[in-house]
Amino acid sequence: MIASRITSIQAGQPVTTGIPGSRDPMNRPFTSAIWKEPIPGPVTVTRNGIEGDTVANHRHHGGRDQALLAYASTHYAVWRAEWGTHDLANGGFGENLTVDDADEHSVCIGDIWEAGPVRLEVTQPREPCATLARRHGRAELVRTLTANGRSGWYLRVLSGGTLSPGDVLTLSARPYPVWTIRRAALVRHGREGNQGDVEELAGLSALGHRFRAALVHRLHATQS
Repeated sequence: MIASRITSIQAGQPVTTGIPGSRDPMNRPFTSAIWKEPIPGPVTVTRNGIEGDTVANHRHHGGRDQALLAYASTHYAVWRAEWGTHDLANGGFGENLTVDDADEHSVCIGDIWEAGPVRLEVTQPREPCATLARRHGRAELVRTLTANGRSGWYLRVLSGGTLSPGDVLTLSARPYPVWTIRRAALVRHGREGNQGDVEELAGLSALGHRFRAALVHRLHATQS
């Protein structure tokens, strides 16, 4: 049995931060819900995600294909060592679920994970963005995440219920075992694979619509 324990659960609301009038893009005011706070008790999970959690940029984030963001707990020790800091806790990468025993190399597109009545389907890698870089004050973070793959992955809620820290998610289906989150990200950014791989990835029924649209755009660009 393949299983993953939920170490912590986080949710957040939009916050505006930054320095008005700053010429530095990293310091300009912006609004984001990337700051997540831990929730100690049970949370209600619906098809839209965790009750009490939201996103600020609906164009690029949120929706049912990105209802929840999961992140490997083991990444935090690596980041703390690389950045030389102890001030980086679960939720620091904007995730809703921090999980043990799962990462981008072991989780696959289309995986279905269950805990009680809750059923979650893996839809795509998290696409590193400037908001995350600004949240940590590290302009290079998008490039770093693209290179090292420690980005996290999105989940679609197939059926809701309640989740609590300590709950165990059990893998109940793996329709695309060759399409790990890491491989999907590498193919998406042209670091691995060929046009056939892009076409195959774009055709996976579980894939998130934003991720699929990016792949289709790439295919059209190569054919024009």
